[in-house]
Amino acid sequence: MSTVRTAYLCAATTAVELLAEARVAGAWNAPSTLDGMTVGALAGHLARSVLQVEWFLDGAVDGTANVSAVAYYARITDAPDPDSGLNRGVRARSEATALAGPNSVATEAAEALARLHERLLDEPATRSVPILHRPGEVMRLDSYLATRCVELSVHTEDLALSIDSALRTPPAAVGVAVDLLVAAARERHGDAAVLHALSRRERDETDALRVL
Repeated sequence: MSTVRTAYLCAATTAVELLAEARVAGAWNAPSTLDGMTVGALAGHLARSVLQVEWFLDGAVDGTANVSAVAYYARITDAPDPDSGLNRGVRARSEATALAGPNSVATEAAEALARLHERLLDEPATRSVPILHRPGEVMRLDSYLATRCVELSVHTEDLALSIDSALRTPPAAVGVAVDLLVAAARERHGDAAVLHALSRRERDETDALRVL
């Protein structure tokens, strides 16, 4: 199994463990650390980084635009705006998932993860998946799993902080996430801007390391 698949499964295992915590269910309708999202909506969003992998694996690969993991994030420029179309869509999908309730969300994610442990062993390195929310686009499976390492790393911490849990994504997956986001920052802003952000913040005119 590839390194990114192993990292993804470890990150997803931690997320599933967090989703099953009683404190998540107890705070389901309370505000989370993210403005405009309840704990339940945030849990729904986190669960989708497990559920969605299965949905994509089962989808028909009929697109022709092959998108890299770097381009997937580099083109997102409106993430900091809570009222952007991107964020409104994320909240809507997350809230829809959360409607099933904490027990169902946790159970569905755990069951999907159990199946993914088997499925990801057998998928070839050349396997592509459709990006279902962007019709016509496809991505290599391992590249897509790298994007899920980003989402799991970020939102596991968001949810854990919302309920005062010590759970965090394992370092291997966080490393995948950091590498991908830095690559996206370089793609979006160029190396000089990223260098300034890393070493000369007074010259960082574009907040170059802020990708999401």
